Amino acid sequence: MESVQFRDIPEAGIDRALSLSYLVFHENPEDEKRKHHHDLLRGCTRIGAYEDGELVGLVAAFPFTVSVPGGELPCPCLTFVSVAPTHRRRGVLSGMLAELFARAAADGAPIASLWASEDAIYGRFGFGPATHGHTVEIDTRRPLALRIAPDDRPLRLIDPSDAPDLLGGFYDGTRTERAGRIARAESWWREEWLVEEDEEDDELSPPRVVVLGDPGGPVAGYAIYRTRTRDDAPGLVRLDELEADTPAVAAALWRYLASIDLTGLIRAWGRPVDDPLHLFAADRDQVRVTGQFPALWLRLVDVRGALESRSWAAPVDVVLDVRDDRLPANEGRHRLTASPEGCAYERTEAPADLTLDVRDLAACYLGGTQVAALVRAGLATEHTPGTAAALDAALRTPLLPHTVDEF
Repeated sequence: MESVQFRDIPEAGIDRALSLSYLVFHENPEDEKRKHHHDLLRGCTRIGAYEDGELVGLVAAFPFTVSVPGGELPCPCLTFVSVAPTHRRRGVLSGMLAELFARAAADGAPIASLWASEDAIYGRFGFGPATHGHTVEIDTRRPLALRIAPDDRPLRLIDPSDAPDLLGGFYDGTRTERAGRIARAESWWREEWLVEEDEEDDELSPPRVVVLGDPGGPVAGYAIYRTRTRDDAPGLVRLDELEADTPAVAAALWRYLASIDLTGLIRAWGRPVDDPLHLFAADRDQVRVTGQFPALWLRLVDVRGALESRSWAAPVDVVLDVRDDRLPANEGRHRLTASPEGCAYERTEAPADLTLDVRDLAACYLGGTQVAALVRAGLATEHTPGTAAALDAALRTPLLPHTVDEF
């Protein structure tokens, strides 16, 4: 480690950084995809690990804003995390993350996030799974049975090039309803959601965008999807995103997707765990959850700043003993006094009511994991009975956090 230096990767070094990333992730993308990656990294913070002038590690971070209960926070979102195979287990990743955390704190960003390629790695650095997603499959070889009446307002297909302007405001409204959602710039809509060819499956159609709502009126919901047909399997509708302002609107969009000719299966990746579809679908043999996975991993870089920046559903007054061996400023006992009116988090010598690791506090921060569940799992220790229940009541959100934007 003494021979490794951590510093910014200049724009002239982006191609070298991408070569390292492709080596680590066993990729060899086409020129168009390489250009896309190059453009992404130009807009990122880029921290490199250098030994004798050679790049041996890379951490990049998008300067995103992420919704939290009651508001939103700046949040560096990590991507392209790579360490040369010759430099594994030498503290390179630890050094790059320490540098990134220091910069986040200096910039007033109390949280950081990522999607984990290997779950076992990032818990060691204080990241906890703050949102989860479901993979859902629907057999559409027969009509989709629903327990509620779908909204009868018209549906219309729109040109994907019009989607950012038409859907952006509606999507922004969903960010006030659910924590964990990033603010999407127009470029993110066009380059990540609405690209012509899907990078994972070139047999899929270009993106289709269907909108529900009276022409000229406000958008009430939308779905972004792609289709694929094969001779040896039912035609597929791959749903990328579905947002609706009422269950009836959601029902109308699901019914539309299930009625597309020459298809027999909807596969929806990354649906919210509390998706109302699970309740209003009449036949759960037809609508099946085929997987659940951790989505957005969160790191509380500044525990005090993060806790004081979110809203609270109920009063709570507890002493937390937080373990954080990466960021000593977070370590130790603090009194959390919070209510719907605000929050204070101050260091104290009082006995702890609850002991937990910073990664587990991060998992609870957006409201997606219950503290009581951590206690039952042996991951948190409740010293004062009732503390976990009181903290869960205060952390509770009307809807579970949800993230579908990968980066």
